[in-house]
Amino acid sequence: MPSTQQPPIAGAAIDPTSLRAPSLDDARVERVAPAHLRERLEQLKNDGFSMLLDLGAADYLQRVPRFDVIYHLLKMPMAPAPVTALSPQRLRVLCGVDGTSPHLPTVTDLWKSADWAEREVFDLFGIVFDGHPELRRIQMPRDWEGHPLRKDYPLRGPARERSPRPPFALKSNVAAGTPPSGQTLEALQEQVKRAAEGRSTS
Repeated sequence: MPSTQQPPIAGAAIDPTSLRAPSLDDARVERVAPAHLRERLEQLKNDGFSMLLDLGAADYLQRVPRFDVIYHLLKMPMAPAPVTALSPQRLRVLCGVDGTSPHLPTVTDLWKSADWAEREVFDLFGIVFDGHPELRRIQMPRDWEGHPLRKDYPLRGPARERSPRPPFALKSNVAAGTPPSGQTLEALQEQVKRAAEGRSTS
């Protein structure tokens, strides 16, 4: 399949889904303070934004407020008889949340689709949705430490980060950005040399 990138990329195959998706130029973006979030979402629901397509979060570690929780809403207006659907209206509602004790009200009573989405944001970012009927982890094990999509989450996970590293660290357990020590190259050269000697004697 040829590249759908504009202009086309020579030799490219299938572009990522985000590049193939239809344009969302019609999506409005609105930022709401946490204190007014619930009230604003209720207004939008009453105004016809009957679908919560998705709910997600983003971590901006150095920013205040640290987190953004994003609500993707859809309104499908209908024209009078003969009943026909008009152009849909999309709205993204962004709400900045403090990093020290992130709490927001649940919207599961407004949109049932928020149930698992709020659990996922709680699981991966640690943002608590007050009033959620069953706020518990949905992807990670229940006894998992921390929230893996936070920018300050240890690369190896909290438990492995506390364990000592082996004297000869393989590529799989060396943190990104670790300067080369030369030991890895020497060990690989020795391994190649032993393999070559083994072939020559057989």
